[in-house]
Amino acid sequence: MALSKALIALGLIAAAAVPAVAQAPSGSSDTRYCMKIETTGNVVQRVKCWTREQWAEQGVDLDKDWPREGVRVLG
Repeated sequence: MALSKALIALGLIAAAAVPAVAQAPSGSSDTRYCMKIETTGNVVQRVKCWTREQWAEQGVDLDKDWPREGVRVLG
């Protein structure tokens, strides 16, 4: 009985520790999403702010990459 309660408690703790699937915040067609980008041969990390459509033109899946690279949303 104690073992099953301990397993249930560990399961609840593990479930709480797993982050929910994050996506880029929704916005209008003019909303710009700022994300960190890597440039070859440059140590300084750059941030670019483009619309969802402009990110898609660059081959970026905004909803997939936003949780890892997202910085802020403008407007």
